[in-house]
Amino acid sequence: MTKVTIGLDVGGAHLKVARVEDGCVVAVRQLPCPLWEGLNQLDAALHAADPLIANHSVCAITMTGELTEIFESREAGVLALVARLRERLQGELRFFMGLKGFASLQSAVGDPLSVASANFIATALLVAQRLPKSLLIDMGSTTTDIIACDRPLGLTDAERLQTGELVYTGLTRTPVASIANRAPLAGQWQSLARDNFATMADVRRILGDLPENVDQHPTADGRGKSREESLIRFARGFGRDPEMRHLPAWQVSANYVSERQLRSIHDGALQVLSRPGEAIKSVVLAGIGASHAEKIAIRLGIPAVAFGTLVDAENDQQLWATRCAPAVAVALLQHK
Repeated sequence: MTKVTIGLDVGGAHLKVARVEDGCVVAVRQLPCPLWEGLNQLDAALHAADPLIANHSVCAITMTGELTEIFESREAGVLALVARLRERLQGELRFFMGLKGFASLQSAVGDPLSVASANFIATALLVAQRLPKSLLIDMGSTTTDIIACDRPLGLTDAERLQTGELVYTGLTRTPVASIANRAPLAGQWQSLARDNFATMADVRRILGDLPENVDQHPTADGRGKSREESLIRFARGFGRDPEMRHLPAWQVSANYVSERQLRSIHDGALQVLSRPGEAIKSVVLAGIGASHAEKIAIRLGIPAVAFGTLVDAENDQQLWATRCAPAVAVALLQHK
C-alpha cells in the first residue's frame, strides 16, 4: 500500500500543499488564502486542495497564518486555525512545533506558541540533513527567511527580526512605499507618496522579471495586472501619470526600488553570516522569489542550489517544491 503524507503550510496569504507518496514529492500547489478576510478563505483553499489531500495517511501541518489581524493574538490565531483544520481534515493530524518536532492536536492546543510561525525550522532541518553547512534564503510573497540551517539562532519572529534571519519583505505583496521613500526619476531624486499605491508585483511587471503564476492576489487598486496598469499604480506613488515619462525612465526607477529591496535581504544575510563560527558552503534557494534570492548568493560568492533539487521530487514538481519548501519539508520530515 502506498504511504501518502500531506504537508500543509497555512499562511496568512496562501495555503501551500505538498503530497508525498512513498518518499517522493508527486504534487505541490500554492493556493490564495487571504485569511484577513475570514476563516472561510481557509475553507475555500482546503476545498480547492481536496484532490491533492485525498486518501492520505497523515497530514503534517505548519503555519504562519496566526499573525493575521483577524486574530487578537498569535495564541488565539493558532487555536482558531487548529480547530478549523480539525473540522475540515480527515485522518491523523500532526502539528509541527519547531525544535520540539511533531505533536498531536492535543499537544498543539496545549502549547500553541510552539506551533506559531515555525515553518522556517522545518525547511532548515530538512536542508541540514540533505546539505549541511547551508544558508537557506526563502523569499516568499511577503517575507524572506535567512537561516544558517545547521544552527538557527532565533526561534520566534521577534527574535529573528533582531538577528537578521527574518526580513519582512517579499517578492509580490510588499508595498513599494515600505521599500523606499524616494527614487531617481529622469535625472532627479523624487520623493514618494507613503501610501499603498503599488506593490513589488507591479515593480516586477514593469521590469519584466515576475515569475509566472506566483502573483495570486488582487492589485492594490483592484484593477488589472498588465505592465501598463502596473505602471499607472507605480507612477501614482510619484504623484504622476505614466505618460509623463517614457517606459525606460520608469524602469530605472523600478530597478532602484528592486535594488533597495534586494539590499535589505543582502544585509540580513551578512548579519547572519557575521556570527562567529559560521562555515557556510552553499546557499539553498526557496520561495517564489528563489531566482531573486540567487542574486544574493552570487553577491556572497557562495554556490547556490534550489531546494527542489535536494528532495526526491518528480521533475515537473521541482520548481513548485522550491517555491513551497516548508510544506514539502513538513511532509518529508513526518513521512519517515
